[in-house]
Amino acid sequence: MTADIDFTAFFDAAPSPYLVLDADLVIRYVNPACLRTAGRTEDQLTGKYFFDALPEKPGLRDAAEQDLKASLHRLLATGQPETAVLRRYDVRAAGQRDGFEERWWSVIHTPLRGPDGTVRWIIQQLTDVTAFVRSSSARRAGEESPERTENMAAELYARARELHRLNQELRHAHAREQQVAVTLQEAMLSVPDLDRHTNIAVRYLPATASLNVCGDWYDVVDLPPDRYAVAVGDVVGHGLHAAAVMGMLRSALSAVIRAIPSPAQALEVLGIYARSVDGAMAATAVKVLIDTRSLLIIYSNAGHPPPVLLHADGSCELLENATDPPLGTREHHVPRPQAGLSYKPGDILVLYTDGLIERRGEDIDVGLERLITALAQDRTLAPDPLADALLARLDVEGGVSDDIALVVIRL
Repeated sequence: MTADIDFTAFFDAAPSPYLVLDADLVIRYVNPACLRTAGRTEDQLTGKYFFDALPEKPGLRDAAEQDLKASLHRLLATGQPETAVLRRYDVRAAGQRDGFEERWWSVIHTPLRGPDGTVRWIIQQLTDVTAFVRSSSARRAGEESPERTENMAAELYARARELHRLNQELRHAHAREQQVAVTLQEAMLSVPDLDRHTNIAVRYLPATASLNVCGDWYDVVDLPPDRYAVAVGDVVGHGLHAAAVMGMLRSALSAVIRAIPSPAQALEVLGIYARSVDGAMAATAVKVLIDTRSLLIIYSNAGHPPPVLLHADGSCELLENATDPPLGTREHHVPRPQAGLSYKPGDILVLYTDGLIERRGEDIDVGLERLITALAQDRTLAPDPLADALLARLDVEGGVSDDIALVVIRL
């Protein structure tokens, strides 16, 4: 049950200074605590561009104002909060036209997104720490010397700027690492044969806590003249190691199915190979072979959630009659099962990984039923919009704690 809260009254009563900026950095709201701290009236701030309403002391403009502007623009670009533990930003002294007084702040900028996902508002929370920087305790630590106190303040400021610089370098390094990871993932998930199939849509969503590289994968392999194979798999774990294992298993299965066009036998070979790959234990995969001449689906499943076949009348079948344990979990080789079922042109086949349907504390059958319901509701859509609709209806388009691979086929 949602509480009935008047948030304007809430911020008006808050003892900490708050103001709200729009995406153009225009001040749209200032709470009373912020007005008292800034020594300004509401009319002097509301509706004004932030840096016009609260200009910085000219001598410090390059250092302080540019840092603050960069922080705000970075937040608008990334949608991530920005924090400065210690920042000097002098403000006009109350009652003085041209006078400024030294002020030190702890600043937290929090973004609020609009319906389109872009940053619409910025909440700025300010804490005036000037008294701390110039406190008597700092003076005592400096042996009561005003010069020592100023030196300590300068050193504190320098250290804060150094931390800010290091934080920037870490942010840039993380961005570069993410770009490398994305490039690696795209290379490993490249599917040349997919370009010849307008009836197939694929989606890959990394886990929200990962570097955009995970262990889920998909593959499409043409087997001329009238067959093609589709696979989806899931390696335990996240990150670069899981992605490397995924790449090895995916490549191996893609090669095997070309030589042995039998889903069961291909997974048997992959299972043997998985036992020799560190990190491949308990990986899951499902392989389907689609024969467009006989309108037949042949499949085998190694511990993976069952694909769903949706018929034109809205009824569904689960491909669950050839399920076996995950890869590498048997000590000795045992032939894997294989099953088949017919389809009609226009039917929809969906393969996916467990991140699409699993939710913490919920039985997996509930998630599977949710997928079937969503699929039936949008069954008239083409593969690409259908894939997007499924992610939206299952509320995972923004990412979840587990990675997701999805393949939608209009047969």
